[in-house]
Amino acid sequence: MPILSVVKGSFSFFLIVLNTLFCFVPVMVLALIKCFLPIASVRAIVNLVLDNIATFWIGVNNFNQRYLGRTSISVSGMNDFVSKDWYMVIANHQSWVDILILQRLFNRRIPFIKFFLKRELIWVPFIGLAWWALEFPFMKRYSSAVLKKRPELKGKDIEVTKKACEKFQYFPVSIMNFLEGTRFTRQKYDQQSSQYTHLLMPKAGGLSFALNAMDGKLHKLIDITIVYPEGVPTFFEYLCGRVAHIKVHINVMPIDDSLLGDYQNDAEYRAYFQQWVNTLWQQKDQEIERLLKEEFECF
Repeated sequence: MPILSVVKGSFSFFLIVLNTLFCFVPVMVLALIKCFLPIASVRAIVNLVLDNIATFWIGVNNFNQRYLGRTSISVSGMNDFVSKDWYMVIANHQSWVDILILQRLFNRRIPFIKFFLKRELIWVPFIGLAWWALEFPFMKRYSSAVLKKRPELKGKDIEVTKKACEKFQYFPVSIMNFLEGTRFTRQKYDQQSSQYTHLLMPKAGGLSFALNAMDGKLHKLIDITIVYPEGVPTFFEYLCGRVAHIKVHINVMPIDDSLLGDYQNDAEYRAYFQQWVNTLWQQKDQEIERLLKEEFECF
């Protein structure tokens, strides 16, 4: 990698760290206020301030990316969004860069996006505690082997999902769910024997429980397809400006009553919802193929 790119990427990363440290102190102070004053009205006001701080943090990072990274993002299917509505956001997942792209596209256009995160990520320096303070839902997934040994753990991750989503019912929020549950790699793809060309198998259960836990407050689903025509970049490659072009397609659809139901106990609803997700994923797979072909035909 050219030395100039490395210098640019290092400086960009330094600015992100500086921005994070600057915002970290007020975030933690407000988090402590929530802990010591667990009053619903106080929590609501503090959460609103916290979301505004996070929005500012993202805005500074976006400025950094635009003027140091210089990555061009082509967006199709963009819709008008309402900042005071509730959204479910889903996307394919290939890199940490996905999150930066989502924040760059949607900051201040929809309510602050809350991600479902692996529980281990709480230990990421500074950022992990900030996610905790902002009430990002941390998920603990159990393998089939663990569940076989400890069957009492079955459904615990779902309980956490419901509890986390209950906090989001009182003010507008966007909930992000990567349906694949992990970043795409060829090894994971081969292990799954995925039926799709460019995607891992989607996990319908988590999406269903999130929709139902919000008790009908989520009105629209934003389905995002992210394509890296030059190959999936690392976080640092993106900061270094080594990613010339990214393509994004956005599809917005209503969340109607047919998508709500008892996923655990209603077999008919579960089959319907799984089929709906599989159809959605098949369309996404085709969209990725179209975007890649379109890029190829430009050369």
